[in-house]
Amino acid sequence: MSTGRRRISRNFTRWLLGPVLLWGVLALLSRCVQIRMSDKKVKAYFAGSPVQPDFAFTEAGAQSVHYASFGADTLPMVVFVHGSPGSWDAFIGFFKDSTLYQKARLISVDRPGFGKSNLGKPQRSLEAQAATLVPILKTNRSATLPILVGHSLGGPLVARVAMDYPQLVGSLILVAPSVDPALEPKEWYRKVGGFFLVRPLLPAEIDVSNQEILPLKGELTLMLPLWKALTLPITVIQGEKDQLVPAANAGFVKKSAVNATVKVVMIPGMNHFIPWERPEVIREEILSQLENK
Repeated sequence: MSTGRRRISRNFTRWLLGPVLLWGVLALLSRCVQIRMSDKKVKAYFAGSPVQPDFAFTEAGAQSVHYASFGADTLPMVVFVHGSPGSWDAFIGFFKDSTLYQKARLISVDRPGFGKSNLGKPQRSLEAQAATLVPILKTNRSATLPILVGHSLGGPLVARVAMDYPQLVGSLILVAPSVDPALEPKEWYRKVGGFFLVRPLLPAEIDVSNQEILPLKGELTLMLPLWKALTLPITVIQGEKDQLVPAANAGFVKKSAVNATVKVVMIPGMNHFIPWERPEVIREEILSQLENK
């Protein structure tokens, strides 16, 4: 083999093996780092607590959606929607917060493909995912419309719910939301993760996450003309030093939702993980919105 061909062969091997090894590492890490809590750990977490979560499933077409809830359905509803990957317990700490559960019915969902909501079966369309939340929102028996809280990919999802079902949503809290298609990163390794020979090697949550992030830019582009239809209060809570979702996404909401009342809470020095590192910021905004209803 000529020197040139050997060089090409080595370069091709590096290009091929690099992504595969990367995804292999991700697969191993995801097995070591638990994405969702087991039922046993959830039970232990609430042991001795004066309140206990209720669990239920709702059906939206062929999609089964699992969710946890606290409180009477006559209390104002607050619905938490996790990012990618994730599960309902991303917001489990809020369920033990008496300042919240005494004033609201708290609900946290497993988005399609995660947790107990058809684990491993991705739903790539934000419009279709939004429709799966409708049966839950219709259980609201409060005199006020629900507050939807979405983190990361949960942000554009709850925005899509408000766009498609404005009669069911009272206000939005978008936490580090991926909403601007122009700011979506070009992550070359995601296409490798979508290769049919690689997908079976990945844990279900990682595969589903990849499958819904791959088309996300296109999904966000479809939403561009819909932002102006929003007329409800919107709060964007964003970390100034977020390396996963650029802080400029907050400005995008303010620029795009021209008929809504948009408030931006920028947290200096904060990264992407606001629900775990700065939950009090989210709590205070929920309480503020509850008081203004």
